[in-house]
Amino acid sequence: MTPEQHSLEHHGTSVFPADSTAADTGTEALDADELRLRELGYTQELARSMSGFSNFAVSFSIVSILSGCLTLYGMGMNTGGPAVITWGWPLVGLLTLCVGLAMAEICSSFPTAGGLYYWAAKLARTKGPAAAWFTGWCNFMGQVAVTAGVDYGAAFFTNAFLDLQFGLSATPQHTIEIFAVILLLHGLLNTRGVRLVALLNNVSVWWHVAGVAVIVGALVLVPSHHASASFVFTEFVNKTGFSNGFYVGLLGLLLAQYTLTGYDASAHMTEETHDAARSGPRGIVNAIVVSLVAGWVLLLGITFAIQDYDGELGSSTGVPPAQIFIDAIGPSGAKLLLLIVIGAQFFCGMASVTANSRMIYAFSRDGALPGSRLWHRINPRTQTPTSAVWLATGGALLLGLPALWNSTAYTAVTSISVIGLYISYVIPVWLRLRQGDAFPRGPWHLGRWSRMIGTVAVGWTAVITVLFMLPTVSPITAVSFNYTPVAVTVVLGFAGLWWLLSARKWFTGPRVHGPTDETGDRPAELEIR
Repeated sequence: MTPEQHSLEHHGTSVFPADSTAADTGTEALDADELRLRELGYTQELARSMSGFSNFAVSFSIVSILSGCLTLYGMGMNTGGPAVITWGWPLVGLLTLCVGLAMAEICSSFPTAGGLYYWAAKLARTKGPAAAWFTGWCNFMGQVAVTAGVDYGAAFFTNAFLDLQFGLSATPQHTIEIFAVILLLHGLLNTRGVRLVALLNNVSVWWHVAGVAVIVGALVLVPSHHASASFVFTEFVNKTGFSNGFYVGLLGLLLAQYTLTGYDASAHMTEETHDAARSGPRGIVNAIVVSLVAGWVLLLGITFAIQDYDGELGSSTGVPPAQIFIDAIGPSGAKLLLLIVIGAQFFCGMASVTANSRMIYAFSRDGALPGSRLWHRINPRTQTPTSAVWLATGGALLLGLPALWNSTAYTAVTSISVIGLYISYVIPVWLRLRQGDAFPRGPWHLGRWSRMIGTVAVGWTAVITVLFMLPTVSPITAVSFNYTPVAVTVVLGFAGLWWLLSARKWFTGPRVHGPTDETGDRPAELEIR
């Protein structure tokens, strides 16, 4: 059965089609998943032990509203303030949902760990290898930047807690040291096997949900004073140095857009998930929807809790949300809330390393990274790509080091993650739009809404790709320079140069295997195009 025949067999009209009965659970579903993976050109190497909920949990943990919303909250208050934070979140959330829906439809058709770059190769009518190459490199850049951003944010908040509790000053040097320790812990946990990772991600979902409830509940019930509705919904703040308010408001959208990233993790985990053609798409979409609702509640709760705002959210710890907690419920309560946030950020970083390592494993499986033989190695005991885990954590550490001397480095890292990931998200979506009705739909698809949703996704990605490479602070100095364009140019320039000088001669897309012949043996490897 060809992939196209497989897709036509499951063709339907609903975005959320009814589940099949026998094939959804147990041995039959496992056999169907392995068969589909074989049809797509790969044998089952990773341990397929994750449930649909665990698949969703990975993406939800990486989105992590308690990470993105709070680590960039101070930046948001300076670039638009409460008005942009409050209204920017649902606006960006709905546009992001369009991107996620378009990706989910493709994921259902091609549930492989390679995810985006495999989709690009399959969907490109011509130049499939080039599409796969640049999609993969953009995704690699974005994944490493997300890991760096999440774990640096966790280090930032951990340093704030240690400052309040033990007096450890919140300096860039201390934050980088904590950052390195957190990355090391995440690397060690991810080498223990997917079952432990899946368990911790399941815990992460409830930690985030309960954590948001506790934080918002405390900020609503404990303070005797709350900010006015006019402040929360209409107050505009500009501390960037730029005079154009519209431009500043657009910069403020980074808070929401950075938070709502990483949901492609559900696609990268499909080779380890039961009923992957349905569970992967649902994981992508549900992670966005749940985060959209819970994140808005969280942002409203924090903004209403601001006490006597005078234009500044200063804090000795360098973490504006920590000061809001202290002013609203006192130092002891603030420490408890900080621990909840730090726990959520730790779960988020761990899930980010998991997804990043699977992408590295899949990309290296096709020889597209320097040293691919090393990064593609599977630990025979845990059935996890251990070498890829350490590449993910090491790359994140290098990307976070400029924070030692650059005050806007964290904003740059978050911008790099958004640009890298969303370019890799939208290339397959654009290629899918070009295919039109020729696209081989999987059991989960958008029906007649596919073209409209895909067009919105492509347009929005084009806007944010340009926006988040622009300066964020005026005047521009060596300390405040947004090095996002430099990092993006270096990575894509390296990938482009390697392609022109060498890779175009031998990289022919994701390497797949043909079906077994009459003797039961597999023929030599065949390229995807």
